[in-house]
Amino acid sequence: ELWKCHDYFKGVWEERQRSGQRGEDLLSLMMQDESMRDLPANEFLGNLILLIVGGNDTTRNSITGSVLALSQFPDEYEKLKQDQSLIPGMVSEAIRWQSPIAHMARTARATYELDGQCIEEGDRVALWYISGNRDDSEIEDPYQFKIDRSNPRHHIAFGFGVHRCLGNRLGEMQLRVVWEEMFKRFKHIEVTGDPVRPMTSFIRGIRKLPVRVHA
Repeated sequence: ELWKCHDYFKGVWEERQRSGQRGEDLLSLMMQDESMRDLPANEFLGNLILLIVGGNDTTRNSITGSVLALSQFPDEYEKLKQDQSLIPGMVSEAIRWQSPIAHMARTARATYELDGQCIEEGDRVALWYISGNRDDSEIEDPYQFKIDRSNPRHHIAFGFGVHRCLGNRLGEMQLRVVWEEMFKRFKHIEVTGDPVRPMTSFIRGIRKLPVRVHA
């Protein structure tokens, strides 16, 4: 499906290149941007598709993960039902708890020693976000799902620094709206079976989660 998306936008891009047509859409803005307009076609289209599909897996896995977490911690679910102003905090806690991207690789730009481990310049380092999000030196009771933490956004599920996810606020808003709308429609969401997870170490996702909704 991604290749179909690539081929479609390649056709649109080539037509825009020939005609010189520009508008206020995302493709036009990218074609006029100084840092992107001269990129080779495949790099340009890769960046375009990344902007379009980025956050797809992570957001929906966090939505499903929040359903599962609230099922595993029923007292927190009851607390949320009684006070829906806790939804934003629950959303951040669900993202920390799920950590939909398990890890990301970086290249060390300089030799550095961290906790007695020497990392040489040029070494590839895997940053395990899910491990950091269970670090008890940073997060109190990290193996507990708590929807009313005092600093719920204190996690690294979105990465850190210049590589921090650009769509972090959008992802939080999507989860918040989903739960606001679900509370309008359903009294309870009951998990009726075990989650089925994908065979990958990169995406900490959920392929299938059987539930029963109670109106």
